[in-house]
Amino acid sequence: MNLFQDKQIKHYTAFILALVLLIFLSVIGLNAVQVKAMHGLFLSHDNAVVTSLFQQGVSKDVIAKAITSTTSSQEGATLLANIGVTNHTAIRFLPFIDEFHKISIYCMLLFSVILSSLLLAGSFIFLWKREQLYLQAAKVITNFTEGDFSYHMPLMKEGTIYRLFACVDQLAIILQSKNEAEKKAKDFLKSTISDISHQLKTPLAALTMYHEIISEEPEQVQTVIEYSQKTELALKRMEQLIQVMLKITRLDAGSIVFEKESCCLSELIAQAASELTTRAAREGKEIIVEELPEETLICDKQWTCEAIGNIVKNALDHTDSGEKIHVTWKRTPAMLRIMITDNGSGIAPEDLHHVFKRFYRSRKSLDTQGIGLGLSLAKAIVEGQGGIISVQSALQEGTAFTLSFLT
Repeated sequence: MNLFQDKQIKHYTAFILALVLLIFLSVIGLNAVQVKAMHGLFLSHDNAVVTSLFQQGVSKDVIAKAITSTTSSQEGATLLANIGVTNHTAIRFLPFIDEFHKISIYCMLLFSVILSSLLLAGSFIFLWKREQLYLQAAKVITNFTEGDFSYHMPLMKEGTIYRLFACVDQLAIILQSKNEAEKKAKDFLKSTISDISHQLKTPLAALTMYHEIISEEPEQVQTVIEYSQKTELALKRMEQLIQVMLKITRLDAGSIVFEKESCCLSELIAQAASELTTRAAREGKEIIVEELPEETLICDKQWTCEAIGNIVKNALDHTDSGEKIHVTWKRTPAMLRIMITDNGSGIAPEDLHHVFKRFYRSRKSLDTQGIGLGLSLAKAIVEGQGGIISVQSALQEGTAFTLSFLT
């Protein structure tokens, strides 16, 4: 039984068994004492009777026959009744029996006091140790409720109570992990809100300024047209920021279910780059999709296009006029890799490990387009489908992003 694995209960049970054995032995000892006392009292009684008969001149033979006789008669009972000795006679009027009664009471009281004292002492020690254990556990649980998880429940012994303590400790670990996760979530939310507000400040300030300029010069058509265009660009930037944040939030919340299907890879890449070819042509850049053997990729077409498009857009943001962006792919026995490379300015070594962080902008790219969310969104999309995204870059030598999907 698990009950007897508890050392305190085991010791207390052993104590109770020892006490029961002591009671049994005490009963035997008390019985021996009573028999001895009774034997002595009967001898004293017989001696007194014999002495009295001797004094009255009764012969020895008659006395011996009377003392050793075991028969009884009505005449004897009547004689005893006449002198006041019956079953209803009070013990105090029978000296020898009264003496035996007193000896028996004293012995029983002595043994009862000793055994009761042992039982009370043993029970008190057991309950006191148990109380200390409960107080220690209560103190630890109080610390848990106050958010201090540096203490642990007593777990050094076996038994049901310690199994309960172990369960409480496990619950505390779960609560600690949950608290840490909630703290991280709050810190992340706080940081995200701060970043969003910071990102919105610039276009909002610009919109305010453009509105003031247009309001002050309503008759200057050229000025109105110019700042209306700038207002449109600022609104588009805000819309882009909000849309990307909504997408990332949905991915973080797990509300996006990727609907995977078999997609033609060349069509997938062409669709992802189609919206950016106009911008590339306007900026004097070129997006080149290599003509390679056709491959099929199992993925969510819409979201994967979003990820590839964000990486291509990032390449456009960090390349100069006349430079090229290449999109290729390669199948291995286990994976299908999509490579997006450019011959732009590259990424500094100290920035390379931060490029997928939200709102991260290198000091060397603050004057470029973008809001610092495209790569973070691309990473969330690729990893959400079980893929891996990696980057290699060197300053002034270009950058290569690799999207790897298991086949």
